[in-house]
Amino acid sequence: MQFETDFLIIGSGIAGLSFALKAATLGRVTMVTKKGQVDSSTNRAQGGIACVLAKTDTFADHIHDTLISGAGICDTEVVRMVVENGPERVRELLELGVPFERDDVGQLDLGREGGHSTRRIAHAYDLTGHEIECSLLEAANRNPNITILENHIAVDLLLASKLSGTAISSDNQDSCCGAYVLESRTGEIHSFSAKVTILCSGGTGKVYLYTTNPDIATGDGIAMAYRAGAKIANLEFVQFHPTCLYHPKAKNFLISEAVRGEGGRLIDKGGQPFMKKYDPRGDLATRDMVARSIDTELKNSGDDSVFIDISHKPADFIKKRFPHIHKTCLTYGIDITQEPIPVVPAAHYMCGGILTDMKGRSTIESLYALGETACTGLHGGNRLASNSLLEAVVYAEQAFQQCKRDWPQLASKKVQAPSAWSTRKAEKIEECVLITHTWDQIRRLMWDYVGIVRSTQRLKMVQESLAPIQQHVRQYYQDYLLTPDLVELRNIALLADLIVKSALARHESRGLHYIIDYPEQVSDPLQKFTILQKQ
Repeated sequence: MQFETDFLIIGSGIAGLSFALKAATLGRVTMVTKKGQVDSSTNRAQGGIACVLAKTDTFADHIHDTLISGAGICDTEVVRMVVENGPERVRELLELGVPFERDDVGQLDLGREGGHSTRRIAHAYDLTGHEIECSLLEAANRNPNITILENHIAVDLLLASKLSGTAISSDNQDSCCGAYVLESRTGEIHSFSAKVTILCSGGTGKVYLYTTNPDIATGDGIAMAYRAGAKIANLEFVQFHPTCLYHPKAKNFLISEAVRGEGGRLIDKGGQPFMKKYDPRGDLATRDMVARSIDTELKNSGDDSVFIDISHKPADFIKKRFPHIHKTCLTYGIDITQEPIPVVPAAHYMCGGILTDMKGRSTIESLYALGETACTGLHGGNRLASNSLLEAVVYAEQAFQQCKRDWPQLASKKVQAPSAWSTRKAEKIEECVLITHTWDQIRRLMWDYVGIVRSTQRLKMVQESLAPIQQHVRQYYQDYLLTPDLVELRNIALLADLIVKSALARHESRGLHYIIDYPEQVSDPLQKFTILQKQ
């Protein structure tokens, strides 16, 4: 079937919903999300949103903290724009009804996290992302101009060059006209024509064996954009969250950065603190330093985990400040008011993505990227805690304002109807083990060889191992009818290869990218962006 809309938004997290509510004042908005509406990384965000909201805080301090965390390759102009636009965007969230926690006198109760020089994290205890998602979804579901389609997974972008059959020369810009979308429950592939397409499908955590991300985080937006010819940047900078709950029955449960911000201490199995050995900031060092320090401790000791201990704080404080973490840990037999929590690093956040300008525009006309799917220049080589939700809402506004300026031209834009999706001689896949086994191969390779500490030799070994796997995946894609699992496998196979290529291209250790062959950070960055583009 063919559908037409003004704005096609792929993803239903904070970035997509924030843009949708604004774009609905201009035209029809269609959001597609591959699971349920609330299945997004936003929904899992525990810590909060970083913003200058206290009288004792300044834009200059937040900018400084972001630049330090970003390891020298943040785009300073972008950092300033995001930080200075933050307070207004947080006020919008408050007006939508997001229940940020307040203190006894009614002021926002601001938390502190690693890398921040002061308290500036607006939070709803340890359920901030969930509360933001619920408030945005409630507003979107009330809006008659917004349609949200669950269980729809985007397959590939529609390009003007493909619709017209005219090749785009190297000095001309192709244009996006929507996307092919698989309806999971029926197996049908529909075409969605749109005047503007926005990719905000989240990150790439499921490329790795261990991750804090939800199962949807398979890098779909980045993979589609790369296949379409958009520029992709900085995929070598994968942030590993230092503190993921280590328990055989726990899956992807994050122990928030805010636990360390409120006095939690990282200790070894003997109860000894160790972070001061690695960084003078101790437990409040940035995530790249903490994750690398834990990795070193585990390799030296041979232990399965380290621990984070906040049991020295009053039990009532812990239960009030971290109700979700406290309740979840109890289900695994861990009382965080009485004992330390076993933790290990896990893949958490992709600092790279689709290269965009300050309006969220990709290098393909009419294609925007927002949130974790984008590489804006804000995070540089390492994201500062809680800057991601801030980036999402600020760039949603930036993209909307650009679309609003362009709307007279966009409103009259004629989008050519795409041809129906052809299945050729594809057959239904009977042995799903082909997909699950291949997925497992990729994720184990990435975890073992492209993790917190890398080497050129290991990266090249992975590249050689991925080549035949990629060939198998391409064959599956040709031979079998598409399923959501096959679409995701195709995307993670591509993303794994792109991450390895990016890591091999940066001959220095910087931020989240630590490679033992080049252990030093060069004084003048080799490049702010490692750019990949399909030729």
